Amino acid sequence: MAHENTGNYSAKHPPEKKLNPKIAEVVKLQALDGKISCASGHKITGNLNVPPAEVGITIDLLEMRINRCQLGLYGYSPEKRIVKPADKVSPELEKTILKTLANDRLSCAAAWEIAKNFNIPKMEVSSACEALKIKISSCQLGAF
Repeated sequence: MAHENTGNYSAKHPPEKKLNPKIAEVVKLQALDGKISCASGHKITGNLNVPPAEVGITIDLLEMRINRCQLGLYGYSPEKRIVKPADKVSPELEKTILKTLANDRLSCAAAWEIAKNFNIPKMEVSSACEALKIKISSCQLGAF
């Protein structure tokens, strides 16, 4: 959700979408100043065995912001995003990224999977995407 919509994140969801109290309780405990980090959001998914999208919806319904994207795409101060284009992308990584694209974009989940399979930091995948001029889409927590 765009910065100008701060405080109205719940509008992304249908009015009948209700807050999951169990997830909400844990999100509130992990939040600081109305923000929760991407890493904390994903930790909650693992601890409660719920999909990232459910945690993201809960964060939205609580009108909280997600920060410190693990791919470096948003939520850092003062730069907003910290990912920089890689100086060099290995042919193997480039090939894997290119064959995984959907509509010329790499999903957040696919970026994470590639990082896991290559045993590299997630931000190395997003840096490779920056160098290859490939956009990452479909945040698992629903931030973009």
